[in-house]
Amino acid sequence: MAVITEAAVRELAGFHGGDVPVTTCYLDVDGRRLSRQGDYEQELQRVLRSARSRANGTGSVSRDLQRIEAYVRGGIDRTTTRGLAIFSCSAHDFWKVVPLPVPVRSRVVINQTPVVGPLESVAQEFERFGVLLADRQRARVLVFHFGELVDRSELLDQRERGVDVRGHLDRGDPATRSDAVVAAHLRRAADAAFQIFQAEPYEHLTLGGPEPVVHTLEGALHPYLRRRLCGRIQVGVGASMADVRTAVLDVEREVERQREYEAVERLRAAVATHRRAVVGLADTLGAVAEHRVEQLLVSAGFGEPGWSCERCGHLGLRGRVCPACSGQLTPEDDIVELAIEATLAQSCHVEICVDNPDLDVMGRIGALLRY
Repeated sequence: MAVITEAAVRELAGFHGGDVPVTTCYLDVDGRRLSRQGDYEQELQRVLRSARSRANGTGSVSRDLQRIEAYVRGGIDRTTTRGLAIFSCSAHDFWKVVPLPVPVRSRVVINQTPVVGPLESVAQEFERFGVLLADRQRARVLVFHFGELVDRSELLDQRERGVDVRGHLDRGDPATRSDAVVAAHLRRAADAAFQIFQAEPYEHLTLGGPEPVVHTLEGALHPYLRRRLCGRIQVGVGASMADVRTAVLDVEREVERQREYEAVERLRAAVATHRRAVVGLADTLGAVAEHRVEQLLVSAGFGEPGWSCERCGHLGLRGRVCPACSGQLTPEDDIVELAIEATLAQSCHVEICVDNPDLDVMGRIGALLRY
């Protein structure tokens, strides 16, 4: 899976359809929630129905939607893919599919340019995980980023050849000699992990191996790395890349859920103490329109119809006249989606929370505010 670079996002953003709209489709295909192919196909049909009603008979857009539907129905390898970003403009033979290792909010947007805000947000926020596996004789260092697991063990200085711990023990050498050799080996492994961190910084580090070895290894880590520890994985140093990747994905999900939990807790505490925060759709839409949002929190799958003002950017639940500028309001199928897009356009953070009952109780949406 290719890593999304800023250059690639800028190239996408630079495409313009001229007089012909560009169709952007983001589709959640996360197997944790949508276990069967029919599940994500149903998800696609939900967003296509709305898009077809907005196509207004535009031939190019209709062909875009048909091509998107055919591509998804053709089947998706979800081994590493949890989301899709699809960009199409049939009139200009423009077609781009970006598989994503993270779930995305499903929607179709018809605009003059590709909608790259969510893609840019994924590229900026997707965090690296370092993986350090060891036993008494071997060690491996790997980096997990954007769904790809890369073995960096070539940078690891393995134990000195010719040091035979069993031989020392057979000759009656003290057990402490063996322990010293192992300790030196684990220090080299920890040093290699720090060397790789300096070359390509990772935000989290997970360890794997026998408990006594991992305990010693943890003590040998540089303080920067100890602060990044995020749990342990139950795989050994000889595990296959597929097994390591599966274990790291589980850790990644736990980190995601913990981040979402902490964000919701900050929101809940701010609301309880009447600090800078709002909850509920109406108040949150007002904060988005007034550019006061610092972080927007939305429950996954939440959507509601509403109204928007093209003249001043007002977002609301009632129409037809804008309360801010008296302009004409436009009905929208999903005002929550517009709030997300507006927040991203303001370079603010959006946290999509999966199965968080505390946020659901607060109205499934809320925001921490700048002022």
